[in-house]
Amino acid sequence: MKTKHYLTLSDAEFLLDAAHQYAMQNSFNVSITVVDETGNLLVMKRMDGAAPMTANLAIEKARCSAMSRCPSKLFEDIIKGGQMGFLTMETFSGMLEGGEPILYQGQLVGAMGVSGVKSFQDAEIAQVAIERFLAKFA
Repeated sequence: MKTKHYLTLSDAEFLLDAAHQYAMQNSFNVSITVVDETGNLLVMKRMDGAAPMTANLAIEKARCSAMSRCPSKLFEDIIKGGQMGFLTMETFSGMLEGGEPILYQGQLVGAMGVSGVKSFQDAEIAQVAIERFLAKFA
């Protein structure tokens, strides 16, 4: 039998805090979410000044990334490339850059979604938080 790794609430809060700290350092007002490997919400924060719509966008980006095991940017690139035939999902809002999978020892344990600044900056916030989190286990 294999061991299954998963995010604890403490792990999710660490990721959220690391992303929040990075966003604050860069004067970004964003919404940040962490979901488990099934795309279910673990923690969420909408910073002061972040537009209300960013909360839903962050959740959808994280869910998209968890379900696909890929950064949500992949789908944004497919859409921009005109390959729209496969798009049958209920919502397309998650298919924007800013969703990042969290992989530990090759296993998907969850994903982060960030929304509120330019999409590459949303992704950067999540990537920095994930790098800080995984560095704890190196």
